[in-house]
Amino acid sequence: MRQDAIERPGVSIPSLKFFGRDFTASIVVFLVAMPLCMGIAIASGVAPEKGLITGIIGGIVVGALAGSPLQVSGPAAGLAVIVFELVRDLGLSALGPILILAGGIQVVAGIFRLGGWFRAISPAVVHGMLAGIGVLIVVGQFHVLFDHKPLSSGLENLAAMPGRLLGLSSDLRATELAFMIALLTIGGMVGWEKFRPKSLRLVPGALVGVVAATLLTVILGLDVAKVVVPESIIGAITPPESGFLGRFAEPAILTAAVAIAFIASAETLLSAAAVDKMHDGVRTDYNKELRAQGIGNLLCGFAGSLPMTGVIVRSSANVQAGAVTRSSAILHGVWILGFVALLPWLLRAIPMASLGAVLVVTGWRLVSLKHAQHLYRDYGVLPVVIWAATLIMVVATDLLTGVLVGIGLTVLELVPNLRRLRLRVFEQQEGESHAISLDGAATFVTLPKLSATLDRVPAGAPVRLDVSKLDAVDHTSAELLRDWFQRRKAAGTPVELRGQRGRIAALAV
Repeated sequence: MRQDAIERPGVSIPSLKFFGRDFTASIVVFLVAMPLCMGIAIASGVAPEKGLITGIIGGIVVGALAGSPLQVSGPAAGLAVIVFELVRDLGLSALGPILILAGGIQVVAGIFRLGGWFRAISPAVVHGMLAGIGVLIVVGQFHVLFDHKPLSSGLENLAAMPGRLLGLSSDLRATELAFMIALLTIGGMVGWEKFRPKSLRLVPGALVGVVAATLLTVILGLDVAKVVVPESIIGAITPPESGFLGRFAEPAILTAAVAIAFIASAETLLSAAAVDKMHDGVRTDYNKELRAQGIGNLLCGFAGSLPMTGVIVRSSANVQAGAVTRSSAILHGVWILGFVALLPWLLRAIPMASLGAVLVVTGWRLVSLKHAQHLYRDYGVLPVVIWAATLIMVVATDLLTGVLVGIGLTVLELVPNLRRLRLRVFEQQEGESHAISLDGAATFVTLPKLSATLDRVPAGAPVRLDVSKLDAVDHTSAELLRDWFQRRKAAGTPVELRGQRGRIAALAV
């Protein structure tokens, strides 16, 4: 497979010989990002240009500084719900100070090398959080399909859904027309992704759905709500109000900043880990990525735009389109800037219901029951309970409460190993092989140590892993080991296990 950069110790230098592939990949990512940036902004309760500004910063700035060269950053559906609630409760003016503080927290966390600890968050918690967010996006954006605004909470949105459908009539007014446009968008997205020819596999379904809906709206002159963007993207930048530093002392601002920093960092670093599975180039430097995200969110705060994270949908499109270096992510931000600066009139033709439909499909895909099945099959009932509890609490209460409940339940996995939570790691060279011996319990508490050990193994060296003294492995550490085993196997350097038993033996297959 390919290398994504010229590697030096701790450094990756993009090579010009890959520019052609990065150029074409950047266009694909741009086409995926445009409707998502605007749709996520609308789902967050702010103007669509706020999402575009975040996409520009995420591409140009964070793309240049990122520790994950092929990851793409921008506004994330995972934060839309919490931003919507913040804007509703604290006002749009609070978003700038919150993001400046959150970005500062991320930068400090990266400087103090805390990136590995975010990887210790249970996959069951993260996927439960994303599933809960997916439910909230679906039930909230469902009302946008009818040219109506979402209600104030997920439960209220859910309760009002039957009334929206029952309120439809044969009299084709704005509500019915908007719903037809939304159905056309969903049909275009899903149909294209299922039946598109191989020669056009890189054309994103979201783009096809939005273009089809926009063309129909323009040709028939349909009277439905459309996207509103300013004449100049510069005019959309709203710096924090004077005296914003004093707001850092407000408990609500501080709590919100910590929540966004925590959730954005966790989502970013888990997305980066997923991107690493898709290619065999330079691995993610998690602390560098954390610092880059912090700088990005600082700039978003000063620009008055949305928070950003590393986003898996755009990142996977980047890898699948053949990107090799960070140039692709940077260029996609340049294309967004150019499009918004030169063609704002084209954005104003897009129906709001069409963007709502894109978010409904995106939210639905976040609710992955396959992950719950995987947890149950490989790790038993408790991880599924953690996943379900996180999902339910996110929907019924709020995002931060749901995550904290999930993390609290994760602690239950430590109970059987309370007498021996320590993990000892021994490394040595045995000829050409790199030998690692694990002694104790591999849990999320010791995951940063285990992760650092595995990352130190030279890329092409044979590995001997002795687990004969490993008493227990929780599902968070097991997922880390599974990914590592698969990566070594794909690279042609499988791991020789000694003392293999139970879960570890199954992971290495």
